[in-house]
Amino acid sequence: MTQSIAPKSDQLNADDLMAGPVTVTIAEVKAGSAEQPVDVVLVEFPGRAYRPSKSMRRVMVTAWGKEAGTYAGHRLTLYRNAEITFGRDKVGGIEISHMSDIDKPLTVALTATRGKRKNFTVQPLAAAAPPRDWLLEAATLTDPAALNRLGHAAHAANADADTMGKLRAMLEGLTVVPVAGDSAGEQAEDGVQS
Repeated sequence: MTQSIAPKSDQLNADDLMAGPVTVTIAEVKAGSAEQPVDVVLVEFPGRAYRPSKSMRRVMVTAWGKEAGTYAGHRLTLYRNAEITFGRDKVGGIEISHMSDIDKPLTVALTATRGKRKNFTVQPLAAAAPPRDWLLEAATLTDPAALNRLGHAAHAANADADTMGKLRAMLEGLTVVPVAGDSAGEQAEDGVQS
């Protein structure tokens, strides 16, 4: 359903976040247009940039410094704030709730309305879990059934074809011992699938 309600646009919109917050990884930051001067290119949304408001750019600069070239690899959790207005209308907008590469909550005084400021706080974003090393895990296994289960888990996690091929070869290299009630042929059919 999420794909079916996504607006057709070259930028990430508040409506994209109606299903809930999303954590994204910055691929690069580049110059945008006069109206929206910053395009934050996101790994998770190819072809659609996050164009932060001036307030959110101030938060990013306060947290990570003014050199946008160093932002690649940093992560943000973005959410839809339905209370954001344009003129007198509530139109909703995108704000940042969490940021990587900060070690404690960060509070920035931002302009709320002309002459009034409001504190805005972002929370630290936990470090991303390292990618699972399927082959390293497989190297410790000597039981064909355990290796087979690992192969199925790798397949379900969309491991690349090279990894799947190596896992298959490792399974074929193990001696399959029939389990009571099973034939060796039945076990062989239960091998790692691509």
